[in-house]
Order: sequence, then C-alpha cells, then structure tokens
Amino acid sequence: DGRVRSRAVLIATGVNEEGYREILGLQIGNSESESSWSEFFGWLKDRGLRGVDLIISDQHGGLVQAIEKHFQGATWQRCQTHFIRNILDAAPKYMQDALLEEIRGILHAPNKQTARLLLEQVLAKWEEKAPKAMQILEEGFEDATAVLDYPDRYRRRLRTTNGVERLNEEIRRRERVIRIFPNQESVYRLVGAVLIEIDEKWMSGRKYKGLAEYWQWRNTKEQGVRSVNQEAPAIKIVG
Repeated sequence: DGRVRSRAVLIATGVNEEGYREILGLQIGNSESESSWSEFFGWLKDRGLRGVDLIISDQHGGLVQAIEKHFQGATWQRCQTHFIRNILDAAPKYMQDALLEEIRGILHAPNKQTARLLLEQVLAKWEEKAPKAMQILEEGFEDATAVLDYPDRYRRRLRTTNGVERLNEEIRRRERVIRIFPNQESVYRLVGAVLIEIDEKWMSGRKYKGLAEYWQWRNTKEQGVRSVNQEAPAIKIVG
C-alpha cells in the first residue's frame, strides 16, 4: 500500500557448551513487546534451545518479562552499560563523573558481600543529592551484579551486551545502503546473510572462552543444591 512501517529485528547470540559463540536465531517482530520476544523465545526453544544458564540483556520491560516466562531457573544479568547510563541520566550533571567511579567500584567488586557494603556507602553519600539516581541503583543492584556469583575470569565478558551492540552496528552499517526494505523477506535476506557470515567466523575462530573452570564451578554449585535439598525438603507436610 506504499506505507513505510517500522519493525523490530530480534537477535539472540550465545556461547555454547564448548565455549564458541553462536548466532542462535533471528526473527522480525512488530515491536520489542513482551509478545514479540515471547514468540521469539518460544521459537528458539522449539528449535532445540536448552540448558540456558545466564541471560544478559538491558532492562526493556517486554524483554525481561519474556525471559522470566520462558527461562525460569536461568540467571538474568542486567547489562551494566545500560544500568550505569540509567543512573547517570537521573543524576545532576556536575556529579556524574564522581558518581561513575563509585558505581564502577560497586559493579567490579570481588564479590557480592563487598559490593553490598560499597552500595550502602554510596547510597548514604549521594541519597540526598541524587535521590532518583540512588533509587535506580538500589533497585537494580541485585540484577546488575548477578555476574559476581560467577568465576572471576568470565565476568568481564558477561557484564554487558556490548557484543550484541557491535553486532547491531555491523547490521546497521550494511543496511544503510538500502535504507528502506521493500518487504520483510528482503530484511531476512540481508540481515540473515550478515549473521551467517559472522556465525561462521565465530565457529571457525578461537574459542570465546575456555569453559573448564565454568563447568567445575557449575558442578560444585549443583552438588551443593542437591545436598541442601536432601537435608531440607522444599515442602514439609505435617498431618
């Protein structure tokens, strides 16, 4: 009908059990709503996606709700880049540089206990001067520091969605030549070709991360959970 319509391109990437990055899938949605993301995740699961342990994303409401629906039991790591940006945007400009350093200190703490102590110090220091920023920091702390429960050597690459952002930049660079796609199929052809090319480079290149330490950590964690479950049942019925 000659009208130009905006569509959302939904992309998921991951690291497989051998430590290689993969493009998990691509789908075009009407928007980045919960229903669009939910349909996308359901499609990925139908194609065989299993064993998801950690998901990193920004705090887009529809996306987070779809993650909670489809990947119960998986840990959600809120992208620290977006988190920091949200906090600083709510703070007066003159204090943003000083606040940035303190937020980074929290997010890069060696463990959750230290991070919580630093959080309390920062909240006490800045709460009166930047109440909205401190509210965002306090409410988002747990999700933004989920990565601190993982072995230290993996944290740097699990903190943010920067890898996906770079992927999106490459797609935008390729699509600028076209600007307006004639139909949905043409979007799949161009974006799909870019993703296939990148996926092949990832799978034929070096491992994203060696996962031996991760699997050892995860096995120890699961054994601990089984031991706790055996000693203390989740439900106790007294008749």
